[in-house]
Amino acid sequence: MKSKMFRALLILSIVFTTVSCSSDSSEEVSTQEAVEVNYAYNQTESRIVELINNHRESIGLNPLEVINYISIKSEGHNEYMIEKQSISHDGFQQRSQNIIQVLGAEKVAENVAYNYATAESVVAAWKNSPGHRANIEGDFTHFGISVSVDEATGKKYYTNIFMKEK
Repeated sequence: MKSKMFRALLILSIVFTTVSCSSDSSEEVSTQEAVEVNYAYNQTESRIVELINNHRESIGLNPLEVINYISIKSEGHNEYMIEKQSISHDGFQQRSQNIIQVLGAEKVAENVAYNYATAESVVAAWKNSPGHRANIEGDFTHFGISVSVDEATGKKYYTNIFMKEK
């Protein structure tokens, strides 16, 4: 619980800093600064990173670099879905715009899932879905992942956000 509160406060401080201290010209936080945001990856998240990058490399694509800032955005969406008890892409436009502004992304995409027991099963489901597979195999350079468990039901929620750096 303290970890979630710390992450929320960290995100707010980043947003406050980028909004409150800027001049009329738009100043971006560098990708390096955003990469330095802390996020503790659990075993399932780390395995998903490995599975997606192994798949990309097996078909001749570049592996994606993980950005903690994107994983924090992914975690926030998981928390929203758990609160609503519904899987969705609600708020994607706002998440996407934030990533574009903060990280200088050229484009952003998102995969979500619910109630898969393992990293292997969720990645297999995404690869078997044309839209999700297109994101996994898309022209992206970075991504973030979060897997959150609904304490009340024990079910897992997954959000995987992809971005292409300019």
